[in-house]
Amino acid sequence: MNKSTKIRLNYLIGIAVSAVLLGGIYLQVTKQLARVDAGAWWQTGPQAYLWWCGALMLLNLALEGKKWQMLAGSAEPLSYARALASCLAGAALSIITPNRLGDYPGRIMYLRRQNTFRLISVSVLGSFAQLLTIFIYGTAALTYYCVKHPGPWWPLPALVASGVLMILLFWCYWRFESWLPLLNKIKWLQKYKIYAQLLMRFSPKEQLTILCISLLRFGIFTAQYLVLLYWMKVQVPVIDGFFLSALFFWVIAVVPSIALAELGVRGQVGLFLFGMYSANTIGILSATVGIWLINLVVPAVAGSLLLLRMKTFR
Repeated sequence: MNKSTKIRLNYLIGIAVSAVLLGGIYLQVTKQLARVDAGAWWQTGPQAYLWWCGALMLLNLALEGKKWQMLAGSAEPLSYARALASCLAGAALSIITPNRLGDYPGRIMYLRRQNTFRLISVSVLGSFAQLLTIFIYGTAALTYYCVKHPGPWWPLPALVASGVLMILLFWCYWRFESWLPLLNKIKWLQKYKIYAQLLMRFSPKEQLTILCISLLRFGIFTAQYLVLLYWMKVQVPVIDGFFLSALFFWVIAVVPSIALAELGVRGQVGLFLFGMYSANTIGILSATVGIWLINLVVPAVAGSLLLLRMKTFR
């Protein structure tokens, strides 16, 4: 295949992938927004709240780009700009996959193909950091909920399960050298042993940095949702609101769904948690739509456009 043919095929594939993703995003956003009273968007608080959410989104993306640069940089030289672009490409693919599992494959697809298995191995560490973060916040939020609302039966079993999983993930994250040898017992994974050894390159300090970035990003998500609730005039105490927002994201993470179809689940969870404090149903649902648009749809659209430059053939 000559060079000009490869160039044409790259552009055609990039355009096709982008068109499918953008089309799906447009149809689903239109469908989901139809469920919310459009008039609610004009009955908001100070616009400064919205600007804060936008700034936090950019900070969130910047932190994720830095974390991915640290992870993928151990497998291949990677600039910060390319790492950030890779994250956006991952967001585009994640929005159409269950529980956003397409995030890391999308990132890897955007980068060099010859390092695929190396990138998969280091993405394992990033996945564990993300899961550990979710359960750290979830366990803290469930503890607060059990103390604040002792009546319902479900928070305590959820707290025990979340705490056990948090401890297990904590062990897996900090002692991966203990369980990695188990891969040798799986015959078809033995040929990838060298890629698993890439994880050994990360020092405890680097692991701590990666985990801290994940924790900070989750805190930003939580603060964003609370700010959007205030923007939509949903009155909730700051401390209660922060822990309920963290619990909201924990539930969204553990309930299997596809990102483009999960807005209904998000809305129900938001109403259940914040309906105890406010009767502003439209405000709660609108804030849920807003956080979905800001943190999922906007990066996914940007990533879809970046995929136009994706080189499938080299």
